[in-house]
Amino acid sequence: MDLSRFIAKHVASLPRSGIRDFFELVARMDGVISLGIGEPDFDTPWHIREAAIYAIEKGRTHYTSNLGLIELRRAISRYIEKHFGVSYRPEDEILVTVGVSEALDIAFRALVNPGDKVMFHQPCYVSYHPSIVLTHGVAVPVPTYPKDNFALTADALAAAWQPGAKLLVLNLPCNPTGGTCTRQQLEAIARFCIEKDMLVLSDEIYSELTFEGEHVSIASLPGMRDRTILLHGLSKAFAMTGWRIGFACAHAELIEAMMKVHQYSMMCASIVSQEAAIEALARGEEAVKRMREQYRRRRDYLVRRFNELGLKCHLPHGSFYAFPAVPVQGMSDREFAVGLLQTERVAMVPGSAFGPNGAGFVRACFATGYEQLIEATNRIARYLDRIQASRP
Repeated sequence: MDLSRFIAKHVASLPRSGIRDFFELVARMDGVISLGIGEPDFDTPWHIREAAIYAIEKGRTHYTSNLGLIELRRAISRYIEKHFGVSYRPEDEILVTVGVSEALDIAFRALVNPGDKVMFHQPCYVSYHPSIVLTHGVAVPVPTYPKDNFALTADALAAAWQPGAKLLVLNLPCNPTGGTCTRQQLEAIARFCIEKDMLVLSDEIYSELTFEGEHVSIASLPGMRDRTILLHGLSKAFAMTGWRIGFACAHAELIEAMMKVHQYSMMCASIVSQEAAIEALARGEEAVKRMREQYRRRRDYLVRRFNELGLKCHLPHGSFYAFPAVPVQGMSDREFAVGLLQTERVAMVPGSAFGPNGAGFVRACFATGYEQLIEATNRIARYLDRIQASRP
């Protein structure tokens, strides 16, 4: 029986995630050092885990408000005002979600009509383009380049803009490049969004992992607070990926629209995870700082070593990713990554998984142990020597 005829056409046409496809190869191999999956190697700090255990012991195992626990929304409000300089009412301007991925999905479903155009900078996180397609929107990529440290510029935005563009998706610092924007660059982008009457979905999940300068949220700029949906969560900086806690902060009218989708799909995030998130936001910042300094140390080593080996790599200003160029002429990023995996058991993600503008690069996640990074780069050096020796 051919079941393909029952599958929605817009789903059937979606490509599989380039990251997941690549890591099906990894899963079949032993002894691999993975610089691939974007997940902290640190465990969630003990006091956060303990708060969740205590919540279970107290019988905190029921549904919460669709918006999330009010105690958590108050904690989010305090945290965002302190670190991002924007004030949101806990009662109706904050929505707790199952990770930032759900927040992004329900934002698209709440805002995008069939045919609406959504702009996003590229290379980008793998789910942005498919999420737009799933809501029958039209994806409009905006290229970013190594010469700009992969920062989005207002000029690039203006060049890519099309009539009917309704939304701009920002991810700063960016996965996979580690690129971000200065305050001045964001101010120019904000002026453009106001001129073109666009909303912004600002995914700031890596904001605490900013290594140079300040992290600026576009929501904090003049005229942008009510034009922005600020998406954030605890997965990356707080080492809480498996807890699946994200949140959206926005004008009450936008949160209400998102909540409608949320209540008919997810209903609410796990109460146990919400209890853990309250503890994380209240007393987790010192652990975040310690982890960030470890990431900084790893970044400095990895970028320096890549450049020594001929993998030209800019210094990422945030996140825990490096995005070096493939150094072998005539070899695609996928060929380079598969060859490295098969011969030296080091996994890096082909840059083309993050869109056409990522072709010719590979993503290396440095959320792994320092000693493993040393061994990984030694193996990469051997791989490059082997390629050189095989060429006439």
